[in-house]
Amino acid sequence: MSGAALLFGYAFLSNVALAVLPHEPAVIWYGARLGVWPTAFVATAGTVVAALVDHRLFVPLIKRVARRTSSSSPLSASRRGGQGVRTSERAFRRFPFGILVLSGLTPLPFFPFKALAFATGYPLGRYTAAVAARALPRYALLAWLGAAVRLPVWLLVALFPLLMIPSLRMVLWPPRTRDAS
Repeated sequence: MSGAALLFGYAFLSNVALAVLPHEPAVIWYGARLGVWPTAFVATAGTVVAALVDHRLFVPLIKRVARRTSSSSPLSASRRGGQGVRTSERAFRRFPFGILVLSGLTPLPFFPFKALAFATGYPLGRYTAAVAARALPRYALLAWLGAAVRLPVWLLVALFPLLMIPSLRMVLWPPRTRDAS
């Protein structure tokens, strides 16, 4: 199997919903081996396919749950969460594409914005375009780092557990909810 096919598969697996695999070390690694632009385009393609799968699975699921609870909006339950939730939802509704793109260019986690896109029913074409627009520059920068610096293999291997800590923390130790009593 070619390096590009492996990178595509890994980019898909590390970006599909509920993934805990970090994509950064793989993109850095392949940047040094495949080149900056091939790496960036292949990793972006895998990420866009993951976004497509997530959108196709979660938007109908969220709509179905919203119908069952007969709420006016899938986000209505989160509106009880406070002013911050309402402000972020309002901002997302005004500039969804820009917020999705900027979330990939900042250290902010992407999953809250992904959830907002699904909960608001953001259209599939625009969502995947925003994911591509956020992923390509990020992956190009990571691939360039791999090509320019040539990090040792042991460092890339060490990055995996470090980059998995936030994801594993959420999976192994979910936030505790307050008792309703």
